[in-house]
Amino acid sequence: MNEARFKRLLQRYPMVADLRQRARAKIPHVAWEYLETGTGDERGVTRNLEQMAEVTLLPRFMKGELKANLATTLFGQSYSAPFGMAPVGLSGLMWPRAECILARTAARYRLPYTLSTVATQTPETIGPLVGDMGWFQLYPPRAGELRREILRRVRDSGFTTLVVTADVPVGSRRERTVRAGLTMPPTISARFIWEALCHPEWTLRTLAAGLPTLRTLTPYAPTKDWKDVTQFVGQHVGGTLSWDYLKEARQEWTGPLVLKGLMHPADAELAIEAGVDGIQVSNHGARQFDGTPSAIEALPAMVRQVRGRVPILFDSGVRTGLDILRALALGADFVFLGRAFLYGVAACGEQGGDLVAEILLADLAANLVNLGGATLADIEKLVIA
Repeated sequence: MNEARFKRLLQRYPMVADLRQRARAKIPHVAWEYLETGTGDERGVTRNLEQMAEVTLLPRFMKGELKANLATTLFGQSYSAPFGMAPVGLSGLMWPRAECILARTAARYRLPYTLSTVATQTPETIGPLVGDMGWFQLYPPRAGELRREILRRVRDSGFTTLVVTADVPVGSRRERTVRAGLTMPPTISARFIWEALCHPEWTLRTLAAGLPTLRTLTPYAPTKDWKDVTQFVGQHVGGTLSWDYLKEARQEWTGPLVLKGLMHPADAELAIEAGVDGIQVSNHGARQFDGTPSAIEALPAMVRQVRGRVPILFDSGVRTGLDILRALALGADFVFLGRAFLYGVAACGEQGGDLVAEILLADLAANLVNLGGATLADIEKLVIA
């Protein structure tokens, strides 16, 4: 890595919001809309961001010199900080080989990276890059045989933690992506060609890497044709998750298992009964159901219900180190970001993941000390104003 160039990029883009603005200019409109969109009127996306910003913390001073130590452990694994990378499907649409870039960042910074079932790279490709920082997000295959085969591949590729996604019982409409012209399989329309010509770096790198496809699931489709793969996924993946299904997956996966997407405290109780090792409070970035409360609003009730029996993970509406601190102060044990890391990769390519990691680490450390803490354990003593 060119360290001088990296420092210049940090000076030019000191916030994730700066990378977001740059990303929007660098990638085609259809890719941007896929990354940024919610569903319906998108008030859920707004609630996530606005109610996160409303969380204030009352600082304590006069503690002498404080140096932030962000290191933590989760499920027996050591991490350099209490945040990681959430799964984002079709990441390669936003930037070619985005999953590979983020996997390398995860390994360098010792942050977990969660590969999606519908990513554009396979567990076999990402496993060697991410090392022991690899998590895998499972959309439930309808057939137990297919589930077991995918889990075998994930385990053999070195992934440590399984994240089962609960909050996609059916695909949402995501009307903005429809207006942008995103179809599955993608259609090479005149509009798409024009967008490709207007974003030559994205286009040339995409052509070199290969058009994004659901490579993990491609081997099970009748052919590698996009249409056949898409049809196979629609028929054989998703929409079947139940507590009985989760218990079966629990028996088949020997490592830590997290249930992602819960918002209701009663579901947290059922999840613990089913044997999960962690619960991830999330509304899927408000991409599924526009009527959902913000994830940060749902977090305290979930924490009260769980009472420390399993770790509480959190995502949705997180964009800054301060947001991470807010979620931790409300009881989360670990925080995940999806869009933020893709902004970085779309904006700055190979260095984008590292840039976001550096920004978040510095922002979290500075805010922790300004709040009056030096370690993550200090956050428990903080008062919500």
